[in-house]
Amino acid sequence: MSSVCVVGGEATMVYDALHRQVELALDGLNPSALQVYTAKDVTTGSEPILASVLEALNTPGLLAERRVVVVRDAQLLLADEVAALAQWMQSGAADADLLLAVVGAKSHKLVKAAATVVDVNVGSRLDDRAEFVATTLASYGVGLARDDARRVAEVVGDDVARVDALARTLRSIYGERSVRYVDLEPYLGDAGDLPEWDLTDAIDAGDATKALEVARRMLDSRSRVGLQIVNLLQRYYLRLARLEGSGARTAEDAASLLGIKAYPAGKALRSATRLGGARLGAALSLIARADEDLKGGVDYGRDPESDADVTDATVIEVLVARLARMGRR
Repeated sequence: MSSVCVVGGEATMVYDALHRQVELALDGLNPSALQVYTAKDVTTGSEPILASVLEALNTPGLLAERRVVVVRDAQLLLADEVAALAQWMQSGAADADLLLAVVGAKSHKLVKAAATVVDVNVGSRLDDRAEFVATTLASYGVGLARDDARRVAEVVGDDVARVDALARTLRSIYGERSVRYVDLEPYLGDAGDLPEWDLTDAIDAGDATKALEVARRMLDSRSRVGLQIVNLLQRYYLRLARLEGSGARTAEDAASLLGIKAYPAGKALRSATRLGGARLGAALSLIARADEDLKGGVDYGRDPESDADVTDATVIEVLVARLARMGRR
């Protein structure tokens, strides 16, 4: 008996990882060994599936030495269903494997009860993404050097959900062996987006060069347009404005006021204190002007070579450079 729970906040990544776990569990088994259930299956009228799952887990297989039972969207199971599955994981049939997919937090009881947990949550740091790239490729038998994994992570950026598809592509082309960055580069695709705090951190540090690089990357990734970048900057500076003069003295005070976790709240409090009311007001004025410009206030024409509209890039680059200069200590 084995129990594996795949958990993560991004459904696509959870299901990709679950697919790989099913492949591993079925290695050498008759396909009839597999039975798949969904916690809330619309094709069954959302009838409870627990009885069917337990029957599949406890009924000896006819054509295979082991049974592989999969439960998707297990986070939607009711409390008594969760308890029953957790109990089975403690003392279930020796010839059955249970694979669970939980789209949610690691604190879920099924995650805690599983013998093996596959966590597909990825941290925001480049090192975290590089580790995820290397681990995911390795799970498909594809080796990649640390420096090459880091280069892949830089290109993928925040779009780590596509790493599993990349790993499957590489295995189908090269088989189970080590590859180099030059081998996989043609299959990487466009540069992925970056998390918004990469931009705000660079601006807070007064690093205009880095802030411009991040802003251009956001636009080039095609995941964001100029107005979305303006909106995220507006949210960020309005948050700082709420803290400035609020009387908040600690990260916990700021977290209570903003309704966010203490670490980002502490960073925001330090930035708000350093900038002060006058510069925050000026920053919000710059952002409001950029918002008007992108809504038809200006038109910088088109690039003569690519025929691309350069208004978005021009407005965002000017805004980001001015905010970063304002952020210098």
